[in-house]
Parts: sequence; C-alpha cells; structure tokens
Amino acid sequence: MNTLIIPDGYSSSLSLYDTQSAIGDIKNTLQKQLCLALNLRRVTCPIFVDPASGLNDDLNGVERPVTFDIPSAGMNAAVVHSLAKWKRMALSRYHFEVGKGLLTDMNAIRRDEELDNLHSAYVDQWDWEKVIRESDRTVPFLRKTVRNIVTAICNTLDEIKYRYEEVETVLSRDVVFITSQELEDLYPDLTPKQRENAFTRLHHTVFIEQIGGRLASGKPHDGRAPDYDDWELNGDLLFWHETLGCALEISSMGIRVSPESLDRQLTLAGCDQRRALPYHRMLLAGKLPATIGGGIGQSRICMLLLGKAHIGEVQVSLWDAETHRLCEAAGIELL
Repeated sequence: MNTLIIPDGYSSSLSLYDTQSAIGDIKNTLQKQLCLALNLRRVTCPIFVDPASGLNDDLNGVERPVTFDIPSAGMNAAVVHSLAKWKRMALSRYHFEVGKGLLTDMNAIRRDEELDNLHSAYVDQWDWEKVIRESDRTVPFLRKTVRNIVTAICNTLDEIKYRYEEVETVLSRDVVFITSQELEDLYPDLTPKQRENAFTRLHHTVFIEQIGGRLASGKPHDGRAPDYDDWELNGDLLFWHETLGCALEISSMGIRVSPESLDRQLTLAGCDQRRALPYHRMLLAGKLPATIGGGIGQSRICMLLLGKAHIGEVQVSLWDAETHRLCEAAGIELL
C-alpha cells in the first residue's frame, strides 16, 4: 500500500457526472487562457521517442522509462516522462519566432512514481515552450511569466465557479517569490517538503526559485535534470490546497539552459556522457533558440480548482486494493 491521506469529513462538492463535466471545462478553458497569456499555439506531440536521441526527460535521473520495440521499424521506443527537450527542438524545426510558443497536451507514464494523493503512474500535463531573446534570460522575465500563468489559472477558476456554484475554492493571484536557499535559511530544521508547506500555508501562492543546485546544507531543494532548466532561472509554482492542507506543486518551469549553463550543469550533475547525444550536441553548439517553458499538471489543476482529495478523482489510473478500499470507505470516488 502507498501513502494515503484521508481528510476529516471530506465530501466532494460535485457528483461524478458533474466532476467529469467540470474536468472538461477546466481543460478547455485553461488551455485557451494559457495560449492568450503566453502567446502559444497548440501543436501535436509524441507519446514516445527514440531512446538514443537524448530527447526524453530524465527527471531526477533514476526513473526508468517504459520501453518497447517497433519490429517493423527495427528500433526501440521510450514512452516520454515529459517533453522538456522535445519542445525546444520543435520550436526550431517549426520556425517559431521570438515571442511565440507552443502548447502540447502531453500524456506520460512514470512507472517508478511513489503513489499517493498527488502522484500517479499516469501523467497528463500541458507542456509549453516559448522562444525568447537572449536578453530575456533574467529573473524579472521569469517572474512576469509566472504571474501570467497564475492569472490564467485564477481566471479559469472564476469561470468554473460561475458554472458550478458548489465549487468554493479560493486562490490568491498575488505570487510570493523566494529562492530555495532563502527558504532553507528560513526553515533550517525542516525538510524541503515541510518548508514548502510552511511557507505556502502563509502565502497561498508561491514560486520557489533556483532549484537543482546544492544549497548551503550540501543538498539541493529538489532534483532537477541538468539539461533543460537553467538552475539559476527556474522554479516551482505552488498553491495552498485547503482540502489536503498542503502545498500543491502545479508547475515546474524555467528559462532553459544556454550552452554555457548546460556545460556547467552537466559537469556538476556528473552527466558529462550526455554531451555525445544529438540533442546535447546541438545545444552546446548554440544551434537551438533561447527558450522558456514548463509543464502544468492537468490533473493537479483539476484537483486544486475542484477541491478534490485524491488525484484519482480526476484521472483514470491504477491503484492498489488497499487504496481502493480506504477511499471507498471515506467517500473518495476514484475514476
């Protein structure tokens, strides 16, 4: 059995039928809001890539991708973890101009995920990426983009509350920014997750900057692959989730690595062998555009806006028998 939280007195504000309707409305509305806020165009994306291309997201470097063979093509394929690298390549191939970007409806399988209220083996997210100028590789530009995303999410909530009067979720449009080192300095005796909960409980909407590098304690705030985000120009967007009483990470995002920051981070992460991969060779040679991008969890957005207690209430996945038993007893209806 995996970790499970049963909130006291929990009851979904929507029936199963209305929940399904609301999920569709949230996804349709937020996709439009994001395209308007960030100047994005929806594009078709892969569910699997060539393992030899270097395009799959390595996440924390230990997760195993789901692989299978394609006999008629004489090659293997790996189901994506995310499209962090593929998107940047696509922007170049599709000739996107500065200030314009793409949005994909990504589906992934993460077989090694630790399952709980917020984590599933199935991942659905909006993966987005946008071409920027070299002069835009700054903290103020990153923060402006974060605020635009928060506005899109809050506008979507307003629309959902108009359509479904039972929904009582409240979100703050005011984003509080803090670096991972400042957060560690503020709560030196807490774990990274406990720090996130303590700070987000106070400030409701939070963006934790600079994730990936080692802090003064000698450990990073959280793992981050060295070959997509610049660890000095990235972060996680968190909202306070009242139902579970915890910080809910909605997006991991950032300004992408330059040739210089990629070179530095590959060495720091002990991943110098990746320099030989096609994608990494292109990046190191400066052949890909400067970009900003991230992933926004679709199921987590639905959990947040609808006040759901379990991700299984807004997506279909597989859960162990004990999780099913406990959720049924608590009135948590897994799809």
